[in-house]
Amino acid sequence: MLVIRDLILGPKRFTDLRESLPGIATNVLTQRLKQLEQAGIVSRRPLPPPAASTVYELTEYGRELEPVLLALGRWGAKTIGEATPDRSVRSEWFGVALKAHFRPHQTEDVHATIAMRFDDGGLTVRLDGGDVSVTTLPADEADLTLTASDLRMVAGFLAGGVPATALSPEGDLALVTRLPAIFPFGA
Repeated sequence: MLVIRDLILGPKRFTDLRESLPGIATNVLTQRLKQLEQAGIVSRRPLPPPAASTVYELTEYGRELEPVLLALGRWGAKTIGEATPDRSVRSEWFGVALKAHFRPHQTEDVHATIAMRFDDGGLTVRLDGGDVSVTTLPADEADLTLTASDLRMVAGFLAGGVPATALSPEGDLALVTRLPAIFPFGA
């Protein structure tokens, strides 16, 4: 399930998957990917030059698991407890959490790109009339940029416990005030 979770935001190279799954042995990840391929959940494809590497991605059949995993994430978030420094948190995992908490009815009139920048990377969130897409690719242009050294600050803002000013918002400040209703982490 963790491999599938990590592919929800898009294709990844083997090394990226291994990095995003702390503690997994190389042979175990290889075995899991092989099993997921055989089940038709994941496929491999070569990237065109100059990349010359292979990426793993969810198949159409594998994408059917996305709503199930997002629902499990929402369910688990209710008992996750306080954030502590010894718990790993990665921006890409936060991107999946954004998708899990997304409320489409709050964005029917919104067409915007949000760049979120963290110490470990960043996310691009595109809101398009009730739809959301989240990627780890940097946005060329954004209507709103949020910057935080710790992504827990953004989660805290969405949950109502951190002021928006802590995220150094740049751009569409009216959109900032709507984010807690669009991604209600405190619900």
